[in-house]
Amino acid sequence: MKIGIISDSHDHNENITRCVRVFKDRGVAYVLHLGDYVNPNSVRAFRGIRLVGIFGNNDGDKFRLMTAFNEISGEIKGEFFEFEEAGLKFACYHGTEQPIKDALIKCSEYDVVLSGHTHKHENIRSGKTLVLNPGTSHGFGNMATIMIFDTQTMQAELIAL
Repeated sequence: MKIGIISDSHDHNENITRCVRVFKDRGVAYVLHLGDYVNPNSVRAFRGIRLVGIFGNNDGDKFRLMTAFNEISGEIKGEFFEFEEAGLKFACYHGTEQPIKDALIKCSEYDVVLSGHTHKHENIRSGKTLVLNPGTSHGFGNMATIMIFDTQTMQAELIAL
C-alpha cells in the first residue's frame, strides 16, 4: 500500500494542488498531513482524496480546520496519532518539541515515526524505527517536497514539486 505524506503546506494552495495531483497519479490509498495547514482552505484543497491529519503549531483556528476536514470527509486526529497499517505501527507527531519526537523514536514501540515542522526532509533508521519527515510542501523559497511511503517495501520516495 502506498501512503502520501505531506507537512507544512502553510496556505500554499498552488503547491497543495500539485501534491494532490501527484498523490492521485501515484495511486496512494490516502494522504497523511503532519500539520501546519494554517487556513481551512488548505484542507479543502484536498477534496477528492482521502486525507488524515494532525495539527501543527501554526494551526490556530482548530474549529475551522476541523470543519474543513468534515466538509471533505477527512479525519483530523488531534496533535498526536498512532495507528497500524499493513502490520506496521506508526506514530504521527508534528515535531514541535524535539524531546517528544526523540522519545517516540527511542521507545522502539513504532516501526515508523512521521513528523514535520523543521521544513527539512528526513529518511533515517534509528534502531528498528524508520524516521520520516517529508519536508515542506510550501517550499519557502527552497525545494518543496512530499513523500510516498510503500508499506510493502518500507521505502519512502522523496518527491520534489
